Amino acid sequence: MRIKKPSFKEEKIHWSKGIDYVIGIDEVGRGAFAGPIVAAGVIFSNKINASLLNRINDSKLLNYSAREECAEVIKDNALFWAVEEIDIAYINKYGIGKANSAVFRKVLKKISKNIKSSNYFILIDGFHRKYLPGGLSRQQGIVKGDQKSLSIASASILAKVYRDNLMERVSFEFPEFKFSSNKGYGTVYHIETLRNHGLTQIHRTSFNLQRFL
Repeated sequence: MRIKKPSFKEEKIHWSKGIDYVIGIDEVGRGAFAGPIVAAGVIFSNKINASLLNRINDSKLLNYSAREECAEVIKDNALFWAVEEIDIAYINKYGIGKANSAVFRKVLKKISKNIKSSNYFILIDGFHRKYLPGGLSRQQGIVKGDQKSLSIASASILAKVYRDNLMERVSFEFPEFKFSSNKGYGTVYHIETLRNHGLTQIHRTSFNLQRFL
């Protein structure tokens, strides 16, 4: 059985309506116990040769080396791209919902600086349309969007590569947690390590992790 891969089907709908820029946005790390939440945005030209992106897929379906290689392909072929993060202090103060909203807005603000037209449309993974400014007429939430839209899939790859590399670096500061392996998510090993070592300064206290101690 052939696995269906993301395409420019959704983007073409909006390009055909005269939209100048279609922005794909996705986030990584929303459910993690530790570390920041990261989001990325990607814009491709409506004249791009889609075959250049034939390896692009949902970041969760690619291994580490494939994501790294795809990230370079995306950066080389995108018109514009941006990656932003919201740190642990913000997450713990305001909660993950507001942090999710904030990181999407940071990405849109950064990528908008390169856009010479206000005639853009946003494609976003899931049901997160309420997080972005501009009104519902300028954005569309797509369930499993990273498996359907090349723009969203590309954003998911850039965000995951950035966050994974960040958690690799953090792992040297807290070697007992093996963040290089679990990336801050609540694995069995991570929870057991919490019981033995307690919380670090990069853990999300707003997630009520005290229950594991």
